[in-house]
Amino acid sequence: MPSKPSLILASSSRYRKELLSRLRLPFTVISPDVDETPHPGETPAALALRLSVAKAMAVADKHPGSLVIGSDQVATVDGQPIGKPGDFLRAQAQLRALSGQIVEFHSALAVTDGQRVEKADIITRCRFRQLSDPAIEAYLRAEEPYDTAGSAKAESLGIALMESIQSDDPTAIIGLPLIELTRMLTRFGLDPLDAPGAPA
Repeated sequence: MPSKPSLILASSSRYRKELLSRLRLPFTVISPDVDETPHPGETPAALALRLSVAKAMAVADKHPGSLVIGSDQVATVDGQPIGKPGDFLRAQAQLRALSGQIVEFHSALAVTDGQRVEKADIITRCRFRQLSDPAIEAYLRAEEPYDTAGSAKAESLGIALMESIQSDDPTAIIGLPLIELTRMLTRFGLDPLDAPGAPA
């Protein structure tokens, strides 16, 4: 019986590392060296997909025989990308602008063995509540979500900012769509439920 390929997460995100660990597959983490500058006229969805593939391929090229996961997420309002705020004042302005709005999160995913590439864009639509300035400040002081696009961590207190969330995969908004990832890994012959660390 052939051995299973080693699994690599091409990411520097601690959120994606935590998510992947839920599948109980042994894996290593390698940060990809990829220029994330958008191409002229590139849509947010196309950018997220291109970067997820680029991250996976950049690591796969240096680790032949491995199975590599790449992912990227772009948040948009009315088709326009919104980035990570970086500090309190930018996050405050961002949440004021997002109050009552629908934000689309494009959580792109790619898996490659260095030859074949599978990719997908999982969309999550979040409708933000009408947010008062005191509510925004209380949230930002409590969670400091300055490294998160949209200034809201839906996996924790940020869920209180939401009126509704629509997605086929509840993990997509956190940054790594595990339902689609499981499908892809299985097609590459690596089913988490066949792994040694999976529950009996």
